[in-house]
Amino acid sequence: MKSKTVAVATLGCKVNQYEAAAIVSLFRSKGYSEVDFTEPAGVYVINTCTVTHLSDRKSRQLIRRAVRTNPEAVIAVTGCYAQTSPGELMSLPEVDLVVGTSDRDKIVDLVEASSKAEKINAVADIEKACFYEELPAPAGQGRVRAYLKIQEGCRNFCSYCIIPYARGPLRSRQPEAVLNEAESLLAAGFKEIVLTGIQTGAYGVDLPAKTSLAAIVEKLLRISGLSRLRLSSIEPNDLSPELIELILHSKIFCPHLHIPLQSGSDRVLKLMRRRYTTEGYAKILNNLREKMPNLAVTTDIMAGFPGETEEDFEQALGFIKDMAFSGMHVFKYSPRRGTPAAGFPQQVDARVKEQRSRRLIALGEQLTENYASKFAGLTLPVLAEQPFSGRGGCWEGLTPNYLRVVFACLENLSGEIIDIKIEKTGIQYQTGIII
Repeated sequence: MKSKTVAVATLGCKVNQYEAAAIVSLFRSKGYSEVDFTEPAGVYVINTCTVTHLSDRKSRQLIRRAVRTNPEAVIAVTGCYAQTSPGELMSLPEVDLVVGTSDRDKIVDLVEASSKAEKINAVADIEKACFYEELPAPAGQGRVRAYLKIQEGCRNFCSYCIIPYARGPLRSRQPEAVLNEAESLLAAGFKEIVLTGIQTGAYGVDLPAKTSLAAIVEKLLRISGLSRLRLSSIEPNDLSPELIELILHSKIFCPHLHIPLQSGSDRVLKLMRRRYTTEGYAKILNNLREKMPNLAVTTDIMAGFPGETEEDFEQALGFIKDMAFSGMHVFKYSPRRGTPAAGFPQQVDARVKEQRSRRLIALGEQLTENYASKFAGLTLPVLAEQPFSGRGGCWEGLTPNYLRVVFACLENLSGEIIDIKIEKTGIQYQTGIII
């Protein structure tokens, strides 16, 4: 290999972002320098997502982009797409190495063993994975907000979702490892830690000494120097009474929860195998909001699931309005090979999916604006992240309840928590002044 330089591109969720940063650490430990993905490098690592067919397409586009930048580079593909479709990727002439969602700790050795003459398929059977794969502390997360992965795998097997097949069974990280990494992050200057995983709410159920997400959160909240703790996402059925109590009574735990809904129709939820009803979901949210009126709740919504009728969709719209989410991630249903829903009858026409998606996005923007407007004129603590690219002399950051705020400032405030009076609210961000 001519150049000990590596460029890493990642697609998808917060777990992928965490793992991509850990892969950079692995290469750095072996003497590699990281360069931007747009620059010539000796090695390109594409950390893939396979939630939708668009994710697969984007992964292939990144592979081709890397080869155009340096035709002599080693191209390594890892992540969920690599795990579920290794043969597809191995058939691409540009790809030299395929690693799935395990054995990432061996990726540098595998890269150095691969060549254009002999490809390597290093994808293991993820269903046989028994233990959480420890990776080095991620590099390149900045010094403001850090992701901390605590769990791997999913046991839900929703009818549309390929992730349980890509990530395997539940494997929780040992509590000591979680706490040690949290302390290291705080020592490095991070102010906010975001707990992430594939099914984060199931943390601990597989460990010999039974523990829980609430138990590890309680221990994390006791660590000196932690300003904010946030969950990246949690399934409604995983919100335990113990966890809710911690959220209610902690000044460190951010009053923001991302709770996937997927559909506001009970008939569609049953087809999705989501294991809850709209009534049960509403009960959870109403209970939380009764005790925390300003709680931000964001969600995921799917448009055009197989068999979703106009009646189902209108019912879903009404339920979503009632839930008054502070933000929504909307995506169109995409058939995933090997999942039950891919073979369901009454697949929804692409044009109908697009129309429903647009209506959901418009509703989501309206709900976001409604939620944000409640904070006009109030003073909120903002964790300053970076200069605002849309306007000179301004910074941007997040409030505990996940509102993005832009404010005028010429100083470097990265990592500082600043009191900001909100003067104007909107969909993408709010504007305010330093108090």
